[in-house]
Parts: sequence; C-alpha cells; structure tokens
Amino acid sequence: MSKKQQLQVLEKAVKNYPDFPKEGIIFRDIFGIMQDVHALQALRDLLVEHVALMDIDCVVGLDSRGFLLGPLLSVELAKPFIPIRKKGKLPGKIFSENYVKEYGEDTFEIQASGIKGKKKALLVDDLLATGGSMSAAELLLSKVGVNVVECLVVMELKSLNGRSKIKAPVHSLLKYD
Repeated sequence: MSKKQQLQVLEKAVKNYPDFPKEGIIFRDIFGIMQDVHALQALRDLLVEHVALMDIDCVVGLDSRGFLLGPLLSVELAKPFIPIRKKGKLPGKIFSENYVKEYGEDTFEIQASGIKGKKKALLVDDLLATGGSMSAAELLLSKVGVNVVECLVVMELKSLNGRSKIKAPVHSLLKYD
C-alpha cells in the first residue's frame, strides 16, 4: 500500500463527533484507528518509516495517548520509552513543569531515573491542538538536559496554531483546519 493510501485509511478511520465536548467543536477521535486493525497497521507503518533513521536516545510519550504510540516506536527503534505523566502519578524522584490548559492549569512530571543519561528524544502524542501540553513537555525535557529532536503526532488542528509554541520540528500525519 502506498503512503497516500495509508493516509487515506487513517483519515477514514478517524471518527468525528460534532459538538463534543461542547457546541461548535468537532472532536476527532484517534480510537477509530485503534479499533480498525488495517488502520492501526497503516499507522504503525507510517510512523516507523518516518522515525527509522532518527538519531535519538529515547522515545517520550505524553499522558495518555502518547502511551499508545510511544512504546510501539520504542520497540522498533530499540530505544527506551519514557512517559511524561500528569502530576502525582509517578513514584520516586521526579522533575515537573506547570502549564496552562484551555480550562485551567496542570502539571507534567517525568521520573529522574528514566531520563538519566538521555540527551536526544522523540516526543510523541496523538494530537497537536493549541500546543500547550507539547510545549510544556518540550520545556520539561530541556530543563533536564534533553533536546527534543522532533515532535511526532498523528493529528494536527492547524487552525489552533499549536506548532508556533514548539521549538522542535513537528511532524503530523493528518492535518485538519
């Protein structure tokens, strides 16, 4: 299957929910891809092809859908997977970063033991919207001495201009206005 065909399979599998979570919003649900084995295989193939030659020390995934994609890439690249979680979910010594969301503030955390010795990361999540969580994760990693080589997402909502908040290059498979 060509790359164009794989992207069409993904596009078709994404479920759209108008007026969710509030009126005027179209919620694009990645779980439609996860529920369709052919779409999931196309997603895996596209992601793996994109990162195959990337020079990184680790794959970092954002809570929570980055946890679905990150380990898959981690195995393919033979690099460790490191989760960035919301506050209070990780044991041991942690580093944290506060950030502003659409409905208030939140905090991301990463375990010191997991990131020790790492210098170059691939940052993975399902969606880039406003860029708040991705930029907070990028800042958190930079504070602990890790350079984000690239931010990789399945979907990007271009009209929200989240890309402008992120210093690292961004690669998105599906782009919506």
